[in-house]
Amino acid sequence: MSAELFEALELLEKTKGIPVEYMLEKVEAALVSAYKKEEGSTSVRVAINRDKRQLKLYRVRTVVEEVFDPKSEISLEEAQKISRRYTLGSTVENEVKTKNFGRISAQTAKQVIVQGIREAEKSNILRDYEKKREEVISAVVVKRDENTGDVVVDTGTSNALLPRAEQIPGEELYVGDRVKVFVSEVGKADEQGPMVMLSRTHPAMVKRMFETDIPEVKDGIVLVKGISREAGSRTKIAVLSRDENVDAVGACIGNRGMRIAEIVNELHGEKIDVVEFSEYAEKYIAAALSPATVREVEFDGERSAKVIVDGDQLSLAIGKEGQNVRLAAKLTGYKIDIKGVKI
Repeated sequence: MSAELFEALELLEKTKGIPVEYMLEKVEAALVSAYKKEEGSTSVRVAINRDKRQLKLYRVRTVVEEVFDPKSEISLEEAQKISRRYTLGSTVENEVKTKNFGRISAQTAKQVIVQGIREAEKSNILRDYEKKREEVISAVVVKRDENTGDVVVDTGTSNALLPRAEQIPGEELYVGDRVKVFVSEVGKADEQGPMVMLSRTHPAMVKRMFETDIPEVKDGIVLVKGISREAGSRTKIAVLSRDENVDAVGACIGNRGMRIAEIVNELHGEKIDVVEFSEYAEKYIAAALSPATVREVEFDGERSAKVIVDGDQLSLAIGKEGQNVRLAAKLTGYKIDIKGVKI
């Protein structure tokens, strides 16, 4: 059994990355615990020799004048029958060679190895997800709960849950659908595996898609300076060019809107307003209210602005159910009050 155990542990180290020494410590502790449970309070020691591929168990007893616990004590008279060198207080070790130990050791080693494999798999999955934290990754829907709308997706690392609440409103995902998901959080592993939070509604998902799909953003020529999102409906994203020869907004939209169209399609038709960021609040607020045209911006407080637009631009500036001005306010950090005037 010993040789088979070492072969199994070495294979485990190669395939799962778990050091043999680490697993041997686990096996040793488990064997001691299992044997004590089987035989009572017997003191035992496990001796492991990797070179000879041997694993032995020794019963350990202390030499005493009068024996009260035969399982852990031995009389001086009995000890000296084994060897004259034993004296009071000495430790006597006898190798346990029983079928019972063979059965216990085999079962225990198997349990430890199985547990070690599970821990290694969880650790590897957690490590992979840690690398993907706050990244957009591709996934395939492998299961759908018809009652809750939650779906399970295969991310290439493992299966993970994409809750209905983290799916884009109005979007229906079915088995076989390929989608992009944002890894928002990664927590420690439990019995079910690593705690991974996936989302398609997180504002940072749009930001990361710009950073990976738009070459100028990926290369750092165009910077994403802010984002506000109401998933499934509309997103406003502010960009700034570090090169005066590069139009930040144009680079993100692309020729005939091709670049932005790809992102919009992935987000189930969600509208995206790309606006130019400015250090000047007046200019930034006016841009954020796009597609409306702003006539004037007045400031009546530290973070409060009154925006004047032509009458025919008022409904456009406010947006359906106030969405446009709401997203603009969130993007700029200003409370915005809009007033329309006759032309």
